Amino acid sequence: MPERLCKICGLSRSEDVLLCHSLGVDFTGFIFTGESKRFISPEAAGALPSGPALRVGVFVNATADYILGCVKIARLDFIQLHGGESPEFCKKLGAERIIKTLWPRRYATDGLQAEMEGYAGACAYFLLDAGQGGGGSGASLNFKDLAKIHPPRPWFLAGGLGPENLPVALHTCSPDGLDCNSALESAPGVKDHALLRRAVAVIHQHNKEKL
Repeated sequence: MPERLCKICGLSRSEDVLLCHSLGVDFTGFIFTGESKRFISPEAAGALPSGPALRVGVFVNATADYILGCVKIARLDFIQLHGGESPEFCKKLGAERIIKTLWPRRYATDGLQAEMEGYAGACAYFLLDAGQGGGGSGASLNFKDLAKIHPPRPWFLAGGLGPENLPVALHTCSPDGLDCNSALESAPGVKDHALLRRAVAVIHQHNKEKL
């Protein structure tokens, strides 16, 4: 069974990025939408240390020019889209580096599956989040409902994930990756290192048990 990927989002400080690298986090995320409490400029993100983790930029209904500019300045490997971006827009940016966010609560029965099928050729990963759109809500999804889906691409689970509910999420709906943000913070954009260590340890222990 493939290892579950770990993504830590909403990063803005060097010490938090360096801890992610030391813990073996797979993806580090930086938010480039001005409405977010965790907004970081592309220049500030570009100045944060590089390491083994892949760098992800988070955008909400941004223009292609702005996104591509951030990719260059912040040295991004992946583009995470949280708006109403079409499959055609995703392909324009390069489907192989797109993480497309969808919100299960927006869809009736089978609606989410149909939406994922429509984006299957336009992204590398899906990210399923709570709320109804835009940035993360910090709430959790119903893990049992997600156990019934059949995504055509690997997918990340997001929404209020921390050390306490990560074990249930992993065992209930078996996502390919976990995206953690607000539940690991002492303030917006400031990671609590004890919580971060515990969360990553949960994911690593799950992977070890599944070998």
